[in-house]
Amino acid sequence: MQTIARSLHEVANLTAQDVAKLALRLEEDDYQNPFDGLNDWHLLRAIAFQRPELIEPYIHLLDLEPCDEA
Repeated sequence: MQTIARSLHEVANLTAQDVAKLALRLEEDDYQNPFDGLNDWHLLRAIAFQRPELIEPYIHLLDLEPCDEA
């Protein structure tokens, strides 16, 4: 499986389709090596901080769900 190698400034140009493909790869977890999966995870995390509207359906992949510690 091939990963997307993008720099952080390119996150602004990603489409919802690009993010869906990225999330699908992460969900399938079928990488040649663990570093490819880690790179995709970091890319999804960068998208979450720069364009959070794109990752709402995939937030479970980042473990960023809000929790109540009260």
